Amino acid sequence: RSSLETEDDFWAALCHFFHVARHQTHRGLAPQDERLFAARQLPALRAASHDLCWLLDRGYAARSALELAGNRYSLTSRQRMAVSRYACSRDDAQRRQQLRVEPAQLRGQELWLDGYNVLTLLESAMAGGIVLPGRDGCCRDIAGIHRRYRKMNETLSALQLVGETAQAWGVSCCRWWLDKPVSNSGRLKTLIIETASAAGWKMEAELTFSPDHVLSHTGQIIATSDGIVLDHCQRWVNLARLIIAERIPQARLLDL
Repeated sequence: RSSLETEDDFWAALCHFFHVARHQTHRGLAPQDERLFAARQLPALRAASHDLCWLLDRGYAARSALELAGNRYSLTSRQRMAVSRYACSRDDAQRRQQLRVEPAQLRGQELWLDGYNVLTLLESAMAGGIVLPGRDGCCRDIAGIHRRYRKMNETLSALQLVGETAQAWGVSCCRWWLDKPVSNSGRLKTLIIETASAAGWKMEAELTFSPDHVLSHTGQIIATSDGIVLDHCQRWVNLARLIIAERIPQARLLDL
């Protein structure tokens, strides 16, 4: 990549960081996303995704495989993030699908949610951010929360979509698991409980240092798109993708 393009990426990312820290009200597109994920970029992104999956299928380590594919197509760090969140090995994709349950199996059952994973994806989808349908069937975003959660304009609507969907599925209780070290997790916990109480939904929220560990070892059905958790959990439902497909028609899906 040319030094000018690298410098442009650096300053765009730096400006975006300070802008987000002070003014963010949506978890949507970053300023450079219109360029990085424009139609003319898709051939390179899809080729890199294909190559990355090919390498993963043959046992290459994820980090080195991403570096190889990213370097070959001169991808920026944000483009590499998108490609990595799309890709997984064929074996991982098949194993994850074998553990997936249908919504009908949740009637009368608790649903445990990977709180920030589900919520930020729905917020991003509603705000027009990039949403990646992955090789394993999950949707993922490229937003992130960077150790601090900020309530967005879409937060309440996203909580309502989860609550309405869980109620329609006959879920007995939604239990949100939130990362305790993330700033404002306590406030989000209160918001979840208050929103559920006002709507008459059965929801609980728990703070823990490692939601991944909790969700990976529980016998309850979980909702997440985190590949590491999916590789270790017992049962999961594709909650976010189903909500996006049925309730967020404006979602900006990037098919790699």
